Parts: sequence; C-alpha cells; structure tokens
Amino acid sequence: MEDISIFFVSYYQLITIVILSIFLGIEVISRVPSVLHTPLMSGANAIHGVVIIGAIIVMGEAASDDYLALILGFLAVILGTLNVVGGFVVTDRMLEMFSKKKKK
Repeated sequence: MEDISIFFVSYYQLITIVILSIFLGIEVISRVPSVLHTPLMSGANAIHGVVIIGAIIVMGEAASDDYLALILGFLAVILGTLNVVGGFVVTDRMLEMFSKKKKK
C-alpha cells in the first residue's frame, strides 16, 4: 500500500493531466456531429499506424527467449494492421457515398 501512495505522490502532476485529458476527450467527442463521426474515426484509425511501428520496434528489441514480448508485439502488429485497413475501408466507403452514380 505504501508503494501505491509513493507512486501517486511522485506522479500526481502526470496523473492529473491524464484525468483532465480523459474529461476533455469525452467532451470533445460528444460534441462531434454524427455526419463527421465516420470520416474523423477513419482518419484516426489510419493514424494508428504508429502502433504498428511501435510493435515492430518492441519485437525487434525483445530477447529471443522473451516470449511474452514477442507474442504481445505480434498481436499488436496484427491488431494495428486491422485497425489501419479498417480505417481506409471506412474512408473509401464514405467517399463512394459522395461520388456520382454511373448511368447504365
């Protein structure tokens, strides 16, 4: 219990910033109109390519016998790739909604 209190005393400024960021994020997201929600989310998903780079770095720096780091890194690469591809698919579908229909 003492370790937890020492942690909070040492990092109270960072913890306060994280908590305020959470409340700010909730306020900002709740005020986004539904028309803009899908394009913004698809863009955010595409930005998550940083997760893929981080996971590759973790896997590259992990020791060959550290199976936990390798498995988590591999899982992060797979899930990050799915997130990025999903973001591009959603963006493509959104752009198709605004294109003119071809006549037969």
